[in-house]
Amino acid sequence: MDNNLLIILLLSFTVMVMIKIPIAYALGLSSMIVMVMLKIPLTSAINNMYSSVNNFSLLAVPLFMFLAQLMDKGGITDKLFEICDAFVGHIRGGLGHVNVLISLLFGHLSGSAQADAAGIGSMLIPAMKKAGYDPGFSVAITACSSTLGVIIPPSVLLVVYGAMSGTSIGALFIAGFVPGFMIAIAQCIYTYYRAVKYNYPRGAKHTWKQRAKALYGGIPVILLPVIILGGTSSGFFTATESAAISCFYALILMFGVYKTYSVKELPNIFVKTALDFSLSMFAVSAAGITGWLIAYLNAPQMIANAILSITNSYIGVYVLLILFLLFIGTFLSPITAIIIFLPIIQQLGKVVNINDVHLGLVVVLTLSLGMVTPPYGSCLMITSQIGEISIPAAFKSVLPIIGLTVGIILIGVIFPELFLFLPRLIVPMAFPS
Repeated sequence: MDNNLLIILLLSFTVMVMIKIPIAYALGLSSMIVMVMLKIPLTSAINNMYSSVNNFSLLAVPLFMFLAQLMDKGGITDKLFEICDAFVGHIRGGLGHVNVLISLLFGHLSGSAQADAAGIGSMLIPAMKKAGYDPGFSVAITACSSTLGVIIPPSVLLVVYGAMSGTSIGALFIAGFVPGFMIAIAQCIYTYYRAVKYNYPRGAKHTWKQRAKALYGGIPVILLPVIILGGTSSGFFTATESAAISCFYALILMFGVYKTYSVKELPNIFVKTALDFSLSMFAVSAAGITGWLIAYLNAPQMIANAILSITNSYIGVYVLLILFLLFIGTFLSPITAIIIFLPIIQQLGKVVNINDVHLGLVVVLTLSLGMVTPPYGSCLMITSQIGEISIPAAFKSVLPIIGLTVGIILIGVIFPELFLFLPRLIVPMAFPS
C-alpha cells in the first residue's frame, strides 16, 4: 500500500509539473491527494507547512536576500571588478579569470547565485563578447562561476540545509571554503586552456601602486565576509544574527561610504526582498508536506534498502546519492529538493556513517549544478538571455565545467578530510567525539 501511495505522490507531482503547474502548488496538491487517500486530516498539511518554516535559522534567508539586493544594486560589482582586473586581468583570458574571481568575492557578500549571474553577467558577458570571447564560453563561465555563491559562505542553501537538518551552520560555512576555492581554481585553469587554444586576449598589466589603490577602495566591502564568518565560526553570534549585522553594515557602506543609494530607494529593495522571500518560503512550506509524507510512507528506509541491495560500501552509496541528486536537481530548485528529500539523504548518511557536515556540503555542491542544467537551470537561463544564445547552445558549453565540478565532489568523497579539516580546526564543537 505504501509503495502504491508513494508512486501516486511522485507521479501526480510529475504530471502537474509537466502541465506547467508551479512547483510549489504541484507539491502541495499532490501531497493533499495522498493525504485524502490516507484519510489524514488536512489540518496536518497546515501544521506541516507551518513547522517547515517555523525555524529561527531560516530568518537568515531574507536577510541574506536583502544583502544580495544591496550588493547587486550598490555599485559593489564595479569595486570588485577593479580589484580582480588589477590582479588577474593581464593573464591570458583575463576577463574569464576576472569573471571567476568576482564570483568568488561576490559569493562571500551575497550568498545568492542568481544575484551573481544577473549582476556580474550583465557587466562581463557583453564585455567578453566584444573582446572576442566565444559567446557560449562567456555564458558558460559566468553561469558556472555564479554557483560559487551557494558554496562560498554565506550561502542561503547551507543555511536552509543546516536549519532543516540540525547540522551546525557555522561548520557548513567553513567547510564550503575548500571545495569553493578548488572549483574556482579549476574554472580558472579551464579558462586559461581555452584562452591559449582559441587565442583569447589579455588585459593590460597593472602596477603594484594601481593594485594597492584598487584594493584600498574595496577594503570596506572585503571586511563584510569577516563579520559573517568570524561571528558564526566563533559562536559569538548565530547565522541569523550575523546576517542582520551584515545588512546594517552594508547599509552604512551604501549610504555613508559609497553613497550609492538614496533613502527613497530603500522601500523598493524591501519590497523586492519580501516578494523573493515569500516565493521561496511558500515552496519550502509546500515541500515540507511532501517531505513529511515521504517519511510517513517509509520511503527513506525503502530507498536505503534498495541502494544497499546494490552496494553497501561508503563510496558506492555516496556515488549513487550524487547521481540521484544530479537527476532531481535538473527539475527541482535546490531548496525544494533539500526539504523534500532530506529524510532520505539523512537515512543514507546514517547507513554508511557519513559525517553530517560532509553530507550537507556534498548535497549542496551537487544540487548547485542544477542551477546550470536544463530545464530548471535558473543561472543558465539568466546568462543565456544576457548573452543572447539558446539554452541548448549554452548547456553544451557548460558541460566541461560541470564535469570539473563533479570531479572535485568525487575527490571530496574519496578523501573526506579534504573538506572537513578546516571546520574541524575552526569549529571543533561541531564534531563531538
